[in-house]
Amino acid sequence: MKKLIRFLIAGGFGFIIDAGLTYLLISFAGFSPFAARIPAILCAMAFTWAFNRTFTFEPSPHSLAKEGFRYWAVGITSALLNYALYSLLIHRLPLLQPVAAVVLSSMAATAYSFFGYSRLVFRHRRIKEED
Repeated sequence: MKKLIRFLIAGGFGFIIDAGLTYLLISFAGFSPFAARIPAILCAMAFTWAFNRTFTFEPSPHSLAKEGFRYWAVGITSALLNYALYSLLIHRLPLLQPVAAVVLSSMAATAYSFFGYSRLVFRHRRIKEED
């Protein structure tokens, strides 16, 4: 349960980075709601990797490169899910505020990413010699 709480804290900070950067890029840099999400998601993902490996799951028994590859693989597929749901909401519900769409799409991505990170990235189990 502690891991889930810490994961949600990391996700909360990641959400603030994601939503805040999305808002700033739309409002002040002239990005479209679709283009703004890409750098926002990447910045949020970089932060959550550092937080999760330090406070939530502990570093994996793998090399930093292998852990990073796995984290970003789960993160990118989670981000694609997040972005697809966000885009669908913006497209289908044009009156919906972009930040509200970020909230809804991020909720779905959170469930997916917790499973992926806890089972595929930071799982501490016996590692074969070749791993």
